[in-house]
Amino acid sequence: MSGLAMMMHGLGARVSGSDAQKGPEIEALLEANLTVTTGESTGLLPEDCDLTIHSAAVPPDHPELLEAQRRGIEVLSYAEALGRLQSERTGISIAGTHGKSTTSALLAHTLIQAGLEPNVIVGAQCPQIGGGWRVGEHTIPGDGPLAGRDGLMICEACEFNRSFHHHRPVLALINNIEEDHLDVYGGLEEIVEAFHAFAQLIPDADQGGYLLIAHEGAHRRDVTAGLTCRVETFGFTPESDWRVTLEDGRVTIHDRSGMMVAEWASPMIGTHNAMNAAAAAILAHRAGADWAVISKAIASFSGLDRRMQLLGRRPLPDGGHMVVIDDYGHHPTEVEATLRALRTNHDPQRLICVFQPHQHSRTRFLLDHFATSFDHADIVIVPQIYFVRDSEAERQRVSAGDLVERLRHRGTRAMHVHPFEAIVEQLEVIGRDGDLVVVMGAGPVWQIGHQLLGREQA
Repeated sequence: MSGLAMMMHGLGARVSGSDAQKGPEIEALLEANLTVTTGESTGLLPEDCDLTIHSAAVPPDHPELLEAQRRGIEVLSYAEALGRLQSERTGISIAGTHGKSTTSALLAHTLIQAGLEPNVIVGAQCPQIGGGWRVGEHTIPGDGPLAGRDGLMICEACEFNRSFHHHRPVLALINNIEEDHLDVYGGLEEIVEAFHAFAQLIPDADQGGYLLIAHEGAHRRDVTAGLTCRVETFGFTPESDWRVTLEDGRVTIHDRSGMMVAEWASPMIGTHNAMNAAAAAILAHRAGADWAVISKAIASFSGLDRRMQLLGRRPLPDGGHMVVIDDYGHHPTEVEATLRALRTNHDPQRLICVFQPHQHSRTRFLLDHFATSFDHADIVIVPQIYFVRDSEAERQRVSAGDLVERLRHRGTRAMHVHPFEAIVEQLEVIGRDGDLVVVMGAGPVWQIGHQLLGREQA
């Protein structure tokens, strides 16, 4: 929402808004001279308000939404607003259960380096693209297949509540599909159907419509059935249209003929990030970027906040230190991939994971999957589940203690500690030289890493 607000501000709209509490995103909006109020809503809207946009977390009975309805002001969801902006440009939608922010930021950085000047909204802060948003050119420069069209607009396409059905992409990626948001979907079959409906939004091939989909792990046969856009696959398997390899930290892409078209030293660890980077590279090429520029741009990518982000090193009384890393992972597959990558690439004496489950419904539905995703950690510390969107009844059906119990049953050393201050104290007590502490989750758990390093909360 903050990225959308900044983009609309950059396009000339007068933007104001509200949020429940202050945070770094709110501070950035205030610094840009947007009007933002925090705390309990008064239900007031500007007298000359033309449009009201709300996030998926805002309930229908929010005072400002009720006031907009009373005054006959048009109301859009965040996803509907993105779709409207995309419909006026050449949309690129990045979809999949995992990797949307990383792939979007990689693609944005690459297109910027290639001089294609995209519009961008990313769900994380990426310093190289100026934060989480960017206003680019009105037309696509160069002589690529999309040259001369209305400017590119990169957006993450989230499947929650089928919100990505409001997107209007010309180019799209489906990186992977797994069970998630089971408070909305009845199971994996419904999720695949939703991705199929999303893919059907892509225009015909003769209108530039293009879908890049993972050869494995994205249910590509079901998703692509009956599509009229151009469809290409990518992956590690030789049967992919674009074959990806990762060896000794170097990523290569080969085309259908077997010719290597791109190669770079991977700026991020993990096979999942090699796939994210490859997807960004292929989409950038489709948008008109040269392979040599693409390779150089991806190699220079410095990452984005909360994606295996190194926060610093915490000194210990004995002269040693603990490495502290912050990560957004909140799905079992993300947790497992991140922990494996940290174990393999950092080889710590001990890997300590502070994991805050995000939403009670996700925790309950995926509890058994979560229990098996921490095998690469030596110690797991679990605070209270982050309560958002769920009903009070759902809140009573699962607890952090349930996850701790499952982990202990598998032989993982796990403990439930609350509040955050107590977790920081626990880490200070148990910390040893050579430990790597990763703080994971989509909620406010990031504060723990900053507190451990003695930083002020942002």
